[in-house]
Amino acid sequence: MLVAVTRKVSPAIARCELTHLKPSGIDPVLAASQHETYCRALAEAGCRIVSLPADPDLPDSVFVEDGAVVLDEIAVLTRPGAPSRRPEIPALRAELERYRPVVEINAPGTLDGGDVLQVGRRLWVGRSGRSNAGGIRQLGEFLEPFGYTVAPVSIRGCLHLKTAVTRVGPDTVLLNPDMVDPVCFDGLNILEVDRSEPMAANALLVGETVIYPEAFPATRRKMEQADIQVRTVPAGELAKAEGGVTCCSIVLR
Repeated sequence: MLVAVTRKVSPAIARCELTHLKPSGIDPVLAASQHETYCRALAEAGCRIVSLPADPDLPDSVFVEDGAVVLDEIAVLTRPGAPSRRPEIPALRAELERYRPVVEINAPGTLDGGDVLQVGRRLWVGRSGRSNAGGIRQLGEFLEPFGYTVAPVSIRGCLHLKTAVTRVGPDTVLLNPDMVDPVCFDGLNILEVDRSEPMAANALLVGETVIYPEAFPATRRKMEQADIQVRTVPAGELAKAEGGVTCCSIVLR
């Protein structure tokens, strides 16, 4: 069975870390409502939902993906690039230890889970303001015994690698070529976002369903034309916090 580890929206989400966006008056009540709809979509896609409690002292804690990279064999707790987010990790450790052996990225390495894209035994990691060379190297060292390869990838104009590219099929990725070079993903099928929707590359594949923000209808149509099953959700309030649909869950077996 699939398990989706989530965390309720902090009432302090309006104080979230922002890198590429300016503060725009996030409504915590609306953000919480959108998050509940997202969790229902995860459940409908076949997940058992594990919901960690909201924390008024951790504005970004709804974005659990950044705190861990979870594979079939192991869970790697990250060391987030934003120091304010490092107190989010203990709650994730307590939960993930129920499912996997746990290791952790150590200083001075930094790594955000939103920078990590997995397709099969390959992982790509964005070299971003949140993930540094030391964190990427440690991730590779943890995963090499299990037969995974880890490749650093340059990104531009976005917070995380998964802002630029995500998996939407067994060997298909949705990608914005202005943010990451498609050549990095040689061997995969590339589906580019509609040019009118530059922020449309973040999608969450759960089983055979792609959970996707309703704000990007042109790119949604491109996926549907490629026979990808899409389930849209409202996610605009969470997007104001530089969060996407991958950010709000850690999906594991």
